[in-house]
Amino acid sequence: MPRHAAYLSVIVALATAGVGAQRGPAPDPLVRENATVKLAAHTYVIPDANVGLVPNVGFVVGSRATLVIDPGLGKRNGEAVLREVAKVSKNAELYIASTHFHPEHTTGYNAFPPAAKYINSTVQEAEFEQNGMQMVQTFAGRSPLTAEILKDAVRRPAAITFDRTYMLDLGGVRVRFVVVGPTHTRGDTAFFVEGDEVLFAGDVVMNNSFVAASPVSSMKTWLAAFDTLDALKPRTIVPAHGEVGPGTIIAIHRNIMQGVQARARALKAEGRTADETATTVQAEFQAQHPGWPRANGLAAAARSAYSEAP
Repeated sequence: MPRHAAYLSVIVALATAGVGAQRGPAPDPLVRENATVKLAAHTYVIPDANVGLVPNVGFVVGSRATLVIDPGLGKRNGEAVLREVAKVSKNAELYIASTHFHPEHTTGYNAFPPAAKYINSTVQEAEFEQNGMQMVQTFAGRSPLTAEILKDAVRRPAAITFDRTYMLDLGGVRVRFVVVGPTHTRGDTAFFVEGDEVLFAGDVVMNNSFVAASPVSSMKTWLAAFDTLDALKPRTIVPAHGEVGPGTIIAIHRNIMQGVQARARALKAEGRTADETATTVQAEFQAQHPGWPRANGLAAAARSAYSEAP
């Protein structure tokens, strides 16, 4: 299997993790309306309700402008997001950003007016250009409704690009953009709302879930990302998917990933192969948290730790 095809296969599995445990067909991948929660003075989230291919959609409202983070899957969901934004913000000036390039975190931007400015890192722009539309096609195969939602999805080039960090002043509140990948993807980006102390962490920090490591992940970079995000001292963390959590969940994942790293190194020193190490590590750490989704990410994390080990 080509490397990019294997990558897409892993990502679809991670995006729908936990859904298979539910009875009956998977829920429709639709952002819920009338469900917006206020997290702090300027910060809101539309919770994903643990539905596959639906992100936790965030928006930050300043006195001058509004930022939408992860605008959902396709134009239909983007339209729903805009209706929710209009309930809490009358700002005409809009910005869009995404934690990473996957379709449920980006393609909702097709619903936004041309004047809305998409801000994105150069690495995430390159990722979408290389794999974004292939991933749209892969996701469209999930169900007839998903195919319908994505039928008109196109890439929206960023109006503003940056390298590793960016600061956006919305009027009375600032949002710090920080690229921390390669973790879940090469261009994973976190957003810290200053004053509100809310961190949109994407798939880099999860709550009651294993992190979604993938074939591009670097264990060393992931551990460094935890340090970077912890230094911001977030009070509230909004993961890409799943429940909003406290800032302390960074420490929980640091301990898990350090454990994965140490175990992978030990198994390599014993002469185990990368495949044997990945299988063993996934089984051992999944047993510690049997109810957590995305356990298949443990194998990718172990492989990264194995390859980086001395």
